[in-house]
Amino acid sequence: MAFRRDLSTKVNLKNSTKSHWESTQVTRKIQYVAFRILSTEDLVRSLACFFCIAGLGVAGDGKLAKDLPVTGAARPIDVIIQFHNDLTPTQISTWESKGRKFKKGLKLVRAAVYSVDSHSLADLAKDPNVKYISPDRVVRPTLDSAQVATGSLAAQQSGYNGEGVGIALLDSGVTDHWDLRAVGDDGYQANGNRVVYRESFVGGKSGASQDGFGHGTHVAGILAGNGWSSSGNDYFQKVVGIAPKAGVISLQVLDEDGSGTDSAVIAAIQRSIELKQRYNIRILNLSLGRPVLESFRTDPLCQAVEAAWRAGIFVVVAAGNNGRDNTSGIQGYGTINSPANDPMVITVGAIKTYDTPSRADDQMASYSSKGPTPIDHIVKPDIVAPGNRVASILKDFHKGLAKQFPNNIVPFDLYSTSRARNLEAGATYFWLNGTSMAAPMVSGAAALMLQKDPTLTPDQLKARLMKTASKNFPATSTGVDPATGRQIIVQYDIFTVGAGYLDINAALASGDRFAGKALSPVATLTTSGVRVISAASAVWGDSAVWGDSAVWGDSAVWGDSTVWGDSTVWGDLVLRGDSAVWGDTAVWGNRSSSGFSVVWGDHSLAGSATQATALLSNVLIGGEK
Repeated sequence: MAFRRDLSTKVNLKNSTKSHWESTQVTRKIQYVAFRILSTEDLVRSLACFFCIAGLGVAGDGKLAKDLPVTGAARPIDVIIQFHNDLTPTQISTWESKGRKFKKGLKLVRAAVYSVDSHSLADLAKDPNVKYISPDRVVRPTLDSAQVATGSLAAQQSGYNGEGVGIALLDSGVTDHWDLRAVGDDGYQANGNRVVYRESFVGGKSGASQDGFGHGTHVAGILAGNGWSSSGNDYFQKVVGIAPKAGVISLQVLDEDGSGTDSAVIAAIQRSIELKQRYNIRILNLSLGRPVLESFRTDPLCQAVEAAWRAGIFVVVAAGNNGRDNTSGIQGYGTINSPANDPMVITVGAIKTYDTPSRADDQMASYSSKGPTPIDHIVKPDIVAPGNRVASILKDFHKGLAKQFPNNIVPFDLYSTSRARNLEAGATYFWLNGTSMAAPMVSGAAALMLQKDPTLTPDQLKARLMKTASKNFPATSTGVDPATGRQIIVQYDIFTVGAGYLDINAALASGDRFAGKALSPVATLTTSGVRVISAASAVWGDSAVWGDSAVWGDSAVWGDSTVWGDSTVWGDLVLRGDSAVWGDTAVWGNRSSSGFSVVWGDHSLAGSATQATALLSNVLIGGEK
């Protein structure tokens, strides 16, 4: 959400996603390492580090995910088992007799959650009907104060407000708030709650009607807050979301501590598909994720988001907040999380706006995760949007994030002239940071586009948003890790900014239509460099429908010639030499550099999460100056 300074200026919305890429149920920890100031040569060498940590891979051969505890002391473990064919009642009974406890079915991905003995995993994998076994991993949220010129205010003034469009929000729940109710000409309407459906998939004390953590309510405000609590004669700043009349479908998958499981997310995605017609669910927002631990082709989370996409739901996923990670010299590359690594979905990175209405001073947040994706090497993120110090709604200031971090409560005098309220009465908004906050910016933009043209498909939405995104970036910028004070050089390449900076007005003005797919392309290693290869059916393949009006623009910041060549949007141009993404130096530098195999291997990074305390202080709460 953003403070409205003037109706003639663009809304500046800053999204802050939590950098909660914490461990799976059986985890390895990624450590945040403060970046030193890099020269161009340093950066190129570090980019080469992303792809191959020998011996630490988790992609795995066969049916067992590599993070399963197949050795060590026997213990019960919850696993997601994908099947080739649905289990028959007889097979279920046979499994139960062997001590395999059925917990829940996940028909969306032809799978089920079982509690099994860890020493029985190898035998389970021998069953010919078993396709793949992975832990029921833990997922975490990814979380403004930076007010960026996304163009949402101008769009709202033109009558686009998301009315009639349903957005499924898979998060920590949504607590009832004035800003999420309908407002008519006569003001507040008591029966106009725009959170039209609630369901919890995690249980717990708060239930489906409450948000014990605070993250989901904050995201809902960015999506659809109408600013009622900051409207009136006493207010000079209006905190309003991107699509202030959209409907919100709250599917709670994170508990009071902000964590959940793969199975809860998959079940909620299945429910969003079932409710699609009833609530016109056209968008699914996932400001959460976990580390990539296998190919998207076998990852059950990715299979679920693909099912939603094929059902006609536009899936928006936060990239992650691991961009400061320098494990093995990767400088944050290859840190995209799951399911943001899936080529179908649109993956969103975070920009910081410095609280100004102009884009001119906006810069990437150094914590925003970068591509290419581990294991599959998909080019991600797809787009970037405001995500640093984003102000949005929070209802209960006596629990969750607000209780832990009261300094992030937006002071009442920053948006009102009234002095008649104390903190208790006036505390309505809260600052959070991260790609979790950037994702709902894009979801809200999609709601405006669907309000204008309900016939748009998920692929058309993704392609339009990427093509119309602003390409005007500096070559580099500097960020500061607030925990250490260390400076971090951010390079504005395709694995950092994707197709560019969200531009809502340009996306609404676009009339492009096509019948192809908008799959994010693959970056592949060749003897002469790195090629970006698109699927044959992709809109940005060798015979791209857009010709030379490239997604990346004809005068991109990456050198003297356009990144993708003169006749394609993506194409398969070798990214090296003078037309390289990073200028005159080859994208991946010297193949003999120590980090080359780290970035370009077949395995994911060694770690899978950071500690919650570091996550909260470094990104979600602290953000970046």
